[in-house]
Amino acid sequence: MKQPKRYLITSALPYANGLKHLGHLAGAYLPADIYVRYLRSQKRDVVYVCGSDEHGTAIPIQATKEGTTPQAIIDKYHEICKQNFSDLGISFDIYHRTSEKIHHETSKEFFTALNDAGQLEIMESEQYFDEEANSFLADRFIKGTCPNCAYDSAFGDQCEKCGKSLSPDELINPVSTLSGNTPIKKNTKHWYLPLNKHEEFLNNWITKEHAKDWKQNVVGQCKGWIDGGLLPRAVTRDLNWGVNVPLKNASGKVLYVWFDAPIGYISATKQWALDNHKNWEPYWKDNDTQLVHFIGKDNIVFHCIIFPVMLKLHNYILPTNVPANEFMNLEGDKMSTSRNWKIDMQDYIDDFVKKENGGGQCVDMLRYYLTQIAPETKDSEFTWKGFQDAINSELVAVFGNFMNRTFVLMHKLCNGKVPPLHSPIIDEIDKELINKIEQSPKKIATLIEEYKFRDALFEIIDLSRKGNQYMQKKEPWIKAKQVAADGSIDASAQKEIDNCLHICLQLCANISILINPFLPNTSKKMLHLMKVVDKLLDWENAGKLNLLKTGYSLRGPELLFRKIEDEEIKYQLEKLKSNILNSKKMKEEVQQTIQAPTKPVIQFDDFTKLDLRVGTVLACEKVEKADKLLKLTVDLGTEKRTIVSGIALHYKSEELVDKQVVIVANLAPRKMKGIESQGMILTAEDKDGKLRLLKPEEAVQPGSAVS
Repeated sequence: MKQPKRYLITSALPYANGLKHLGHLAGAYLPADIYVRYLRSQKRDVVYVCGSDEHGTAIPIQATKEGTTPQAIIDKYHEICKQNFSDLGISFDIYHRTSEKIHHETSKEFFTALNDAGQLEIMESEQYFDEEANSFLADRFIKGTCPNCAYDSAFGDQCEKCGKSLSPDELINPVSTLSGNTPIKKNTKHWYLPLNKHEEFLNNWITKEHAKDWKQNVVGQCKGWIDGGLLPRAVTRDLNWGVNVPLKNASGKVLYVWFDAPIGYISATKQWALDNHKNWEPYWKDNDTQLVHFIGKDNIVFHCIIFPVMLKLHNYILPTNVPANEFMNLEGDKMSTSRNWKIDMQDYIDDFVKKENGGGQCVDMLRYYLTQIAPETKDSEFTWKGFQDAINSELVAVFGNFMNRTFVLMHKLCNGKVPPLHSPIIDEIDKELINKIEQSPKKIATLIEEYKFRDALFEIIDLSRKGNQYMQKKEPWIKAKQVAADGSIDASAQKEIDNCLHICLQLCANISILINPFLPNTSKKMLHLMKVVDKLLDWENAGKLNLLKTGYSLRGPELLFRKIEDEEIKYQLEKLKSNILNSKKMKEEVQQTIQAPTKPVIQFDDFTKLDLRVGTVLACEKVEKADKLLKLTVDLGTEKRTIVSGIALHYKSEELVDKQVVIVANLAPRKMKGIESQGMILTAEDKDGKLRLLKPEEAVQPGSAVS
């Protein structure tokens, strides 16, 4: 197959609405990074683009949760995600944003071109409308009871308990999340992409042209969509957050997020080209470009059916491959952000990477395990015990052990220098390993180019395993005991030692090249120990037996990886359990808040009956035999009052002296633990359940009225 002139690699744009977990990393970002690093080592022309998806309902929903604005949300999480990816070695050429001007312009151009060419249809439909909020409701702004599992908080697009995809019309007792009211149905006009008119093209392109070279899970899912009959898909929404529809008669409408998000790959490429004085067009319009989308299986329909139709209608190139991964589960259950059953990238960075000197080995340990268990053809599972076993039993005991043994013996038996290779005494055992070194690069390259990263990584680790086995057969430490009359190692034995360690050192150099796409930090450390430059990592050098020159001095041995201790795994498992318990508690508290009956409406005259005044606490002490009660003496200007308040679990008595408080001054007195309380101190409960005093921003005269 002819090698393409250039490559454009994309990873699914993550929503900038929260932290991203290790399942996301394993699905769309780490595999792409491995592939890109390999292509770079092959000196291919490759651009790797990604960025934050900053539109859609997920953003304003998160803004509501955090009590802030959508802009503040995307600004916050864009920077966090960008840094997380960088910390874990994901080497984007650009990490862009769909909120940028160049993206809005590109998206509008796409829509306008389709609309002007008559490729869109305008249709009216009934959609849910919140009369109080005066707003049409996107799927995620509607909740109700799931018709499949009876979960009473299912969203209009999916039930997060059973996972079933839904439409708002399927929900039982739907309510608006904006007001809590039952929405009505109201007519609205939208623009649609008639996918049904492109079924023949899609069927030929996917199920015939790519039936053999694409993953079967991808082809199978696409075939299911096509066989079921494609329907027109709305490309606009009634929202106030997103890319405005560029038409005069489309006020209050934005481009649907699934429409503008993949266009983000194009706008990111444009921005990369501007930043690097390049031409972006060949990467999207030249058939000699290989376009590859790395995604999770939940994005297959967008990247294999909808976006290709958009590209075809614009005469852009179509994706050469879409190597979608399945899902990665966690400790026997599906990863879930809503249930807090997840390991965020930030968590791993905080708990491992930042605690190491440099953090590179912990980054590579994660990259190794996620690649080893990558959900390439079926769902896989992350377990902390599995992580520990993979690191300790393979990276430490096999890979790291081979490198360390080689360097230790080289310094002990060869004066710290690369020994010569004595050709006349090369035996069959030597030839077997030499042959393996020479043949492995081609096999590993083929696996990488077929997106079989798990198998490729296994081959590399197996090389180090073969190195350990070879060393066990050669036993240079035994041969070193054969000494000459002068006490030095016997000359014949030294030659055998030289050959063994020469071949092992050349294998180390080869492994540094082959492992670089997977474990870049480890590869750099190996280069440091071998005292060679990055140029060695060019893939064309792999398979050669002269990478380290005879007589060249190498640095002393250093461990490539550390062991993962039992205490670390125990801590992570306890943290997971704590996270989900806290999540359940928060949900219960929110649910109780939502379900708590509101108090009856009062009239203004009722409110004026309350006499609220500011007082200054003169003295405070615990009430005997009452854990929750404090006795306060409060100055109200014209009088001093004794007030008993149930805040002893939240404040120490000495903390309250000289503090100002708001009290209900005309509350009828009542006795508490034998003390007459002459009023009530007002407090509010925070998110952690602690009571906080209500008080003026600045000190005022005691007795001042609150109105």
